[in-house]
Amino acid sequence: MQDFLRIHEDDNVVVAINTLEPGTLVDLGDVQVEAGEEIPAGHKMAIKDIACGEPVTKYGFRIGNAKEDIKAGQWIHTHNVKTALGDLLDYTYEPVEYEEKTTEDVTFMGFNRPDGKVGVRNEIWVIPTVGCVNNVATAIAKQANAFVKGSVDEVIAFPHPYGCSQMGDDQEHTRTILADLINHPNAGGVLVLGLGCENSNIDILKEYIGEYDPNRVKFLVAQESDDEIADSVELCKELIDYAATFEREPISVSKLIIGMKCGGSDGFSGITANPCVGKFSDILVSKGGTTILTEVPEMFGAETILMNRCANEELFNKTVDLINDFKNYFTSHNQTIYENPSPGNKKGGISTLEDKSLGCTQKSGSALVKGVLAYGERVTTPGLNLLSAPGNDLVAATALAASGAHIVLFTTGRGTPFASPVPTVKISTNSRLANKKSNWIDFNTGVLVEDKSMNETAQALFDYVVEVASGKKVCAEESGFHDMAIFKQGVTL
Repeated sequence: MQDFLRIHEDDNVVVAINTLEPGTLVDLGDVQVEAGEEIPAGHKMAIKDIACGEPVTKYGFRIGNAKEDIKAGQWIHTHNVKTALGDLLDYTYEPVEYEEKTTEDVTFMGFNRPDGKVGVRNEIWVIPTVGCVNNVATAIAKQANAFVKGSVDEVIAFPHPYGCSQMGDDQEHTRTILADLINHPNAGGVLVLGLGCENSNIDILKEYIGEYDPNRVKFLVAQESDDEIADSVELCKELIDYAATFEREPISVSKLIIGMKCGGSDGFSGITANPCVGKFSDILVSKGGTTILTEVPEMFGAETILMNRCANEELFNKTVDLINDFKNYFTSHNQTIYENPSPGNKKGGISTLEDKSLGCTQKSGSALVKGVLAYGERVTTPGLNLLSAPGNDLVAATALAASGAHIVLFTTGRGTPFASPVPTVKISTNSRLANKKSNWIDFNTGVLVEDKSMNETAQALFDYVVEVASGKKVCAEESGFHDMAIFKQGVTL
């Protein structure tokens, strides 16, 4: 295993796979450079002199400009490179040539629902309409789990702080996301728990839910009940009886919808985990399945790669709006557009937003973009889709679930225990993290810089996702973790 990697032949940097000590020879055949200082693992080293103002190139693209003269062998990071991005841009559609591939179908063991959807879990969800009944919802789930039987996995409450004292888009987002979760096929049954005086009360929410099966979705207004917990547990028993009639059966992976997200990135994210997820996406899409890529701010700087892979000009224009609308959201709140998202990213070797974005967008693989979704919009088109949502881990993962994702693939170089409303597969970028936090990490792509090829690792990831879809619990599920978060933008009354 080499201690360094030049990702693209046009790059003027290498990435340290292991820490490079001063004097370490980096021999690339056409270039030989000695490290002039310690280069931490995951960080970048210049392999040629870069004058102040000149581009720093990684992945074959500019990730920023030098803030000062940089000598070959120097460490490149936030102290000597800065973003080269501007504000709103004009874009031109320059579609790439792409030959769509079809590969042999595979099946997983899932749940067929009467409305034609499929689920990978058979859970009972308790959805509060408002934060005032969060503790009640949690108590209901705790008591109702004593009555779980047959194919039913468990009863889960999804507390959140919203549903009242909201205005405009915030209130719409809450109603839309709650309705999306109520209609999610991973839930064999749903109890919608209201307080009774909230803005997003049950009668209002029913307009967003649309048609529903009264055997699968039940409602309770706490202010109208003498004992809301006892009454709700009885309703949960009915939901459990109904959901227990479903059994796992073979289903084509073309029915699978997989969300893709990253967080706590490091210098290996764009080398191991993200391109491996991209390869996974290509495999699933080739079998007729669907993937969803989100976290729009982490497309900034790499957006043209996605734009030019749009299947048509209408989708291109939607992607332009996707990017520019999010930039306008930042500026309308007097915030800088191109701040690197977190200190952890920087510590892991990410120097600019372009650096992160060019690694982040590799999760999209090489397939054409077939759909562009607004926040809360449910996916309808098979293939690769783009979804409007922020970079925040909990908000974005919840948005993926709300749009229909059965499972979320979450790549990380730093590690995190969080979950989402659906099984959330934690994919480590490096083996150190996988070994240290085996209670968090489900799949390790650090082997890609050790002894495994991309094709075999991506196939192993695909096989693992099929297992998860067939009932294998991920670490967060084993720990009993289930999270959700709704995007808030405006005023709270």
